[in-house]
Amino acid sequence: MKRGTIILISVVALIVILVSGAVSQYNKLVGMDEEVNSQWANVENQYQRRADLIPNLVATVKGYASHEQETLEGVVAARSKATQVTVDPENMTPAKMQEFQAAQGELSSALGRLLMITENYPDLKANQNFRDLQVQLEGTENRIANERTQFNGMAQGFNAAIRRFPANIFAGMFGFEKKFYFEAEAGSEKAPEVQF
Repeated sequence: MKRGTIILISVVALIVILVSGAVSQYNKLVGMDEEVNSQWANVENQYQRRADLIPNLVATVKGYASHEQETLEGVVAARSKATQVTVDPENMTPAKMQEFQAAQGELSSALGRLLMITENYPDLKANQNFRDLQVQLEGTENRIANERTQFNGMAQGFNAAIRRFPANIFAGMFGFEKKFYFEAEAGSEKAPEVQF
């Protein structure tokens, strides 16, 4: 064979290898990006489950503790705000993530206040419907924590993948950007002070 033909075949083979490697990296990053987005949907699903339980919980408490109107209205308002704040996983920014977490934190605080006032109503605490709702809410809070942990794990895997060579070249070329994590709320690093 002529030397020119050998060089041409070598160049074509090198291009084929590079293109197949690029396609493989791109497809891997697309798959990981979709997994992170899917996990985000799971997080939102659990938050929605909690939001769906709240009207029933408020209605049950209202029947027993109607003069606690301010607390009940606070829960309803926090629920409304939390369901209005959404985050698009494709355009997730630290500010949007912080806004989402703040709205969900306000709802958690309002629910905590609601559950605290129920201590003053033994009939309410004995109500089977209320107890069932409390158990469902507790289970949902556990699911939320689990889904958030899984989301952070997938986001970490994706973030590591887009920073590694040679994927970092393709990530930059095709616009794959870092995913943001759920973070602990401010002040949560301090243990609560308990007084008796």
